[in-house]
Amino acid sequence: MTNWVLVVDDDITNLKMAGHILSKNGMRVTGLKSGQALLDHISRQEPDPSPDLILLDIRMPEMDGFETITRLKRLKNGKDIPVIFLTADDEAETEARGLQLGAMDFIKKPFIPEVLVLRVRHTIDLVRLQRNLTREVRKKTEAIERLSLHIVETLAEAIDAKDTYTHGHSRRVAEYSREIARRYGYDEARCSYLYMMGILHDVGKIGIPDAVINKPGRLTEEEFALIKGHPDRGHSILSNIREMPGLATGAHWHHERYDGKGYPDGLAGENIPEEARIIAVADAYDAMTSHRSYREILAQDIVRREIEEGRGRQFDPAFADIMLEMIDEDTAYTMHEN
Repeated sequence: MTNWVLVVDDDITNLKMAGHILSKNGMRVTGLKSGQALLDHISRQEPDPSPDLILLDIRMPEMDGFETITRLKRLKNGKDIPVIFLTADDEAETEARGLQLGAMDFIKKPFIPEVLVLRVRHTIDLVRLQRNLTREVRKKTEAIERLSLHIVETLAEAIDAKDTYTHGHSRRVAEYSREIARRYGYDEARCSYLYMMGILHDVGKIGIPDAVINKPGRLTEEEFALIKGHPDRGHSILSNIREMPGLATGAHWHHERYDGKGYPDGLAGENIPEEARIIAVADAYDAMTSHRSYREILAQDIVRREIEEGRGRQFDPAFADIMLEMIDEDTAYTMHEN
């Protein structure tokens, strides 16, 4: 692979000398005589391939190297290209300012050919190594995230399997929650994290006897107390995952109400974590649009009315409005348990 270096200097002698030294050592060299010429050149370039390195003179008329690198870092095609400053200045302030603006190194003029070649090669090799490592870390991270999600979804299926009538509940709540969050403005990473919270929102039910969860009749006070204890149990289980400290949020507070009449802590309004307020709407919607031991899926107009009446009482108005929007778009009423 031939390394491509841009040399920017208003002195034609320096341009020719640097070009000759680097070309002789097997590099492709492009010479430019001003900072503006560099910016124009980078702006016209396709993102890939881009130059491997820019050698940039500091002392140039009209636009010096400091201003040039500042503008370069604002360009989409230029922000990641490494820069070495060329300078005859020995002042520490010059080097400090250059490094603060993003330069990787300095090369003194007049050039010593061996030093020029070594600095250029070492910088290019270092940047290439950093990028390769970043790619590998990203790949490994994505693989771990996929594995983690698979484990989480498997756990959620085990939880849902305890309830004869709510198969797939956790996954649907997670999907509805993610869509509400997306429409509200969450970025992709935050939506994915909320999906994980949604998948695990009922993890505390793992400690409740199946006979209680599947009881077709009215629960006793003791049995209802067991059901109401699942948010605290869910929090206890998930708070032990130190790598994802926020994961327990949905499990802990998804039964809180906007008016403060929920459980386990009686939180109200914005004192309820935002993610839990989103999951609460999604959870209620799926509860109404799923089969139960005592009823079938509710009609869509009834579901809509319940969400609307709960707006500002049971649910955060902003997230209730988004859920209502999703209901209104679902004209064929396909958004429910199959």
